[in-house]
Amino acid sequence: MAENIKHIIESLLFVSETPLTMDHLKGIIEGEETAAIRSAIDELMAEYEQRDGGFVLKQVAGGYQFRTQGRYNEWIKRLVKPSTPRLSKAALETLAIIAYNQPIIRSDIEHIRGVDSGGVIRMLMERKLIRVLGRKEIPGRPLIYATTKHFLEVFELKDLKDLPTPKEIEELSRSRLEEQPEDDDHGEDMPAASPTSTDVPEADDGGPAAEDDLPPFDPPSE
Repeated sequence: MAENIKHIIESLLFVSETPLTMDHLKGIIEGEETAAIRSAIDELMAEYEQRDGGFVLKQVAGGYQFRTQGRYNEWIKRLVKPSTPRLSKAALETLAIIAYNQPIIRSDIEHIRGVDSGGVIRMLMERKLIRVLGRKEIPGRPLIYATTKHFLEVFELKDLKDLPTPKEIEELSRSRLEEQPEDDDHGEDMPAASPTSTDVPEADDGGPAAEDDLPPFDPPSE
């Protein structure tokens, strides 16, 4: 199988709708060493990078996935109408605060923003961009929020250490999330959640949502 492993991995990546992790690939390609699989992936990444075509192979959200070149988004959108719900400026601001300060509770988010953020937080959970880690052991036991693996996929991040600057997040969002002008911080004019979205708890009184295999966030030291 050694001579075909690169093409096997290429075909798996081609049909997968989500990034494939090394463990996932090892489970499918039984009998192959991790080093051989990683070497094949490195070769594929180099080949697509050198080709400089319409798509490349990238390391995203702890796995590997084919991604279209950003410079061709204008034409891609003419063919494929974006189905991802649009985010308001208030949602992008809240998402950035959570991303750079996680784990974080609602009161801290609202202290930074200066406005009530309950509606925006619920919407971000429905979009699967943030999740509940648990409850903080202080009076009231408020919910603790953090970003999800889907957040990493949307912004093409290998892990949380690759977080861009807040300005870069806003620029990236324009091509992937289609920013929608909105004055209401509560997100009342936001499109309805995708039918595939899972039910999430209210920001005030729900229990912890299911975790999605992301490790605890360890903010870099300054």
